[in-house]
Amino acid sequence: MNLDFTKNYILENDYVLLRPLELSDKEMLIKYAINEPEIWKFNFNGGNGKDNFENYFDTAIKNFADKKEYPFIVFDKRMNEYAGMTRFYAISNEFNRLDIGYTWYGKKFQGTGLNKHCKYLLLELAFDKLQFIRIGFGANSKNERSINAMKSIGCKVEGVLRNFSKDAEGKIIDTTILSIVKSEWIENVKNDLKKQTEKFANH
Repeated sequence: MNLDFTKNYILENDYVLLRPLELSDKEMLIKYAINEPEIWKFNFNGGNGKDNFENYFDTAIKNFADKKEYPFIVFDKRMNEYAGMTRFYAISNEFNRLDIGYTWYGKKFQGTGLNKHCKYLLLELAFDKLQFIRIGFGANSKNERSINAMKSIGCKVEGVLRNFSKDAEGKIIDTTILSIVKSEWIENVKNDLKKQTEKFANH
């Protein structure tokens, strides 16, 4: 089954809801760009500051319309507030693979278990419903928090792409590439990640 850009994929459990990004969502998220610009310090073309965020957001909407990427807005049900964004990108229906990235959350949502709930729902959709066989991830090699978060959900490091991208200041950086393949998801990652989400749910 291919990813269908005309379909509204709604992903949710008792703690989080992800739905396709809409143009009207900009006003609900721009406060993070104005008040918490450091969220994007590791990434080039991030949403640090009002103007950068508007470009970042509009690009996500355009790429969605062009059927290149599938962005989601993230709603935290416990705090009853929109928390951030994530998206499917580098999508190949032909080779049954895609990447999950461009993920960010407001600071008060970080470390709360929200990310694990989101990743579980996204991976479940990609592997179990859409039948993809490989999900890729990437991060600035200096962004240890992000890399450790990916490892904690079951990602395996594949390598480092040297001088591959830039950070928010325009400095050339290395990018660490990680992935989960479907056999790993079936054998242990799905169950392990489910247990992690239940652990956070009980706190």
